Amino acid sequence: MATPNSFLTTPTKTPSEKSHSKRHHQLSATDSASTRASRFEAYNRLQAAAVAFGEKLPIPEIVALGGQSDGKSSLLEALLGFRFNVREVEMGTRRPLILQMVHDPTALDPRCRFQEEDSEEYGSPVVLASAIADIIKSRTEALLKKTKTSVSPKPIVMRAEYAHCPNLTIIDTPGFVLKAKKGEPENTPDEILSMVKSLASPPHRILVFLQQSSVEWCSSLWLDAIREIDPTFRRTVIVVSKFDNRLKEFSDRWEVDRYLSASGYLGENTRPFFVALPKDRNTVSNDEFRRQISQVDVEVLRHLRDGIKGGYDEEKFKPYIGFGCLRDYLESELQKRYKEAAPATLALLEQRCNEVTTEMSRMDSKIQATSDVAQLRRFAMMYAASISTHVGALIDGAADPAPEQWGKSTEEEQSESGIGSWPGVSIDIKPPNATLRLYGGAAFERVMHEFRCAAYSIECPQVSREKVANILLAHAGRGGGRGVMEAAAEIARAAARSWFAPLLDTACDRLAFVLGNLFDIALERHCNQDSEYGNKTGNMDGYVSFHASLRQAYNRFVKDLSKHCKQLVRHHLDSVTSPYSLVCYENDCQGGFGSGATSYRFNQASVSSFCFELSDGTAASRDETMRDQENVPPQKSTQQTTPGKGEEGRAALQECQLTIPETPSPDQPCEVVCVVKKELGNYNEVGPKKRVSRIAGGKNAELLRVQNGGLLFGNGDSGGRSSSAFSEICSSAAQHFARIREVLVERSVASTLNSGFLTPCRERLVVAIGLDLFAVNDEKFMDMFVAPGAIDVLQNERKSLEKRQKILQSCLNEFKNVARAL
Repeated sequence: MATPNSFLTTPTKTPSEKSHSKRHHQLSATDSASTRASRFEAYNRLQAAAVAFGEKLPIPEIVALGGQSDGKSSLLEALLGFRFNVREVEMGTRRPLILQMVHDPTALDPRCRFQEEDSEEYGSPVVLASAIADIIKSRTEALLKKTKTSVSPKPIVMRAEYAHCPNLTIIDTPGFVLKAKKGEPENTPDEILSMVKSLASPPHRILVFLQQSSVEWCSSLWLDAIREIDPTFRRTVIVVSKFDNRLKEFSDRWEVDRYLSASGYLGENTRPFFVALPKDRNTVSNDEFRRQISQVDVEVLRHLRDGIKGGYDEEKFKPYIGFGCLRDYLESELQKRYKEAAPATLALLEQRCNEVTTEMSRMDSKIQATSDVAQLRRFAMMYAASISTHVGALIDGAADPAPEQWGKSTEEEQSESGIGSWPGVSIDIKPPNATLRLYGGAAFERVMHEFRCAAYSIECPQVSREKVANILLAHAGRGGGRGVMEAAAEIARAAARSWFAPLLDTACDRLAFVLGNLFDIALERHCNQDSEYGNKTGNMDGYVSFHASLRQAYNRFVKDLSKHCKQLVRHHLDSVTSPYSLVCYENDCQGGFGSGATSYRFNQASVSSFCFELSDGTAASRDETMRDQENVPPQKSTQQTTPGKGEEGRAALQECQLTIPETPSPDQPCEVVCVVKKELGNYNEVGPKKRVSRIAGGKNAELLRVQNGGLLFGNGDSGGRSSSAFSEICSSAAQHFARIREVLVERSVASTLNSGFLTPCRERLVVAIGLDLFAVNDEKFMDMFVAPGAIDVLQNERKSLEKRQKILQSCLNEFKNVARAL
């Protein structure tokens, strides 16, 4: 590729006519006409090949830009030396037109041919010049109808051989418009501007920008668009068209010199060309048309010398006035660029020829492989193993390919996976690094942390008094002193099963999505590795069915992992919320429920003083604190004791057993004496100091009397003290819920998901894919590679490559001859 410096030579910086003539003299002295012609022809053939095969080659080219009615079409006709009514289809064409002008002294009449679409061949010569516009229009309409667009960057190539045209290639672009014409989409002006910018952006292209002389520089509509492409006009030739319209406004020399300099708007070193062309559009012969062009140039120069008081600065501005000066400058500038770019073009052609030759060898191997099942199996297995290895590397931590391009942020993961927010979580969960684009193991860990944040944000839900009454009174009816504690534990278990089950399913789905994205990233890593170290796994490109089967096998593997992990975490949830689980009663409950929380202990004495009061009451301040701190992850430095499992409570349970003789309705106020039964079978009073006998027969009913306002568990120490059973149970249930959450999240789920997702991807992925794809007979295996008509497709691709190779090799040989002449 040509160096940037060779394409940044300013075509608008010729300081004077002397230097302009000096450059022409040097060019002609060192460059014969035959050499220039052969070089120009070589570039034309290379340009035709580039258009036909979609090659992007840094060929020096001239791009004509300008608004509608700025004289661009007239300039093209003047360069060609004959008219073909291109102005009539300026609004009809929405494709670039590459005009390859070839100076052929033997062509007394123009010979114009159009390059066939998607081919480097040219069609038959166009006899009538007036038919050129019709061909341009029909080709444009056919392509736009096919692509269903309003404009297209695909160019039309026309080769014109004529004795009166220069050796010049110019790309004519659709004119800028402010508003779409009737029947066109409203965004047509924006699409034209975007397409023209893309055509003019390559640094090897010279820009010829036309603007009418009647437009002031300060009010130019399109000059800013050109500045965006070429801010300093280093490769831009500015042409002021219809210059004769402006001449009549000048009377003194200082006026015309100031206008011709245009330094206030274009910069000190930018010199525009000033051109006027015949206005007569009547049908004239080609000779008369060229005579009129020359006559206009003579009249413009005569008016500047004789019609302006004091004339004008001829030494400074004469090389830039007239169509003849512009034509000579463009031809010499393009030849200079051709000469400068020839060595780099030769090197690039050699590189492309080698690439096409290599591609043909791969195609031959692919065609041969369709009949060699064993070799195809080996290549396919190596390819699948390579993808599996790359997946493992991405899980273990990798930054190739670029995470900025291939990674995803938390918001993108939620949006693209279709999962969205965490179920049951009302707040917006933003884990650390949520805005970073991550993939692989890093994205997996971020989702795990997001799951923890979501789990710890869920509070134990409020429970109605009816539910509390149903659970509490049932436990009280079965007797024993742990009714309150058992009721709170059962409420916590039910809440945990209800709230954490969908949360766990969502975590598995999100993690499966993260792993599913690794397939495309692993493919990219594989391609990069092959290009860097050479193809070691065989060329599997083009086997669409095989790639689809490989992707499906990987997706099935990840889906099965997700299903299995959902079952595992559900099992852990069932275990930790089982009535037989000791999670709610463990003595060494680690972590306070809040920052700086103290250990929470209940003893049996406090349990025996509870009151079965299910009406609204004010909860203890301790309950308010616990509810506020519910969603704070447990701190490892503190300990918590589940209600009823403290050392004091355990000691009380060892010496006595709480017995409730009869369970009344929760709405029936009463006072009952609680009898404490010793292990030796004797009875002692607990509560009011009354001696009671063994509860038996009809005498038992006498012990149950409705006296005050509730069913009290009391002892001699508590006296008239009572508290709300509902508030105590809610507080205790919140503690149990948090304990279940901590054990589930920290002990069970994290390790299960890591071993359930990541370990199989590292150790079993290649085996699972291998069994899915390759543990089949040869006939079924070949279905992934030899689809109906696949051999014909491969043969056609090879023929196209062979044709492309011949054209590029021919261009290479021509450029070698050109290089010898330099």
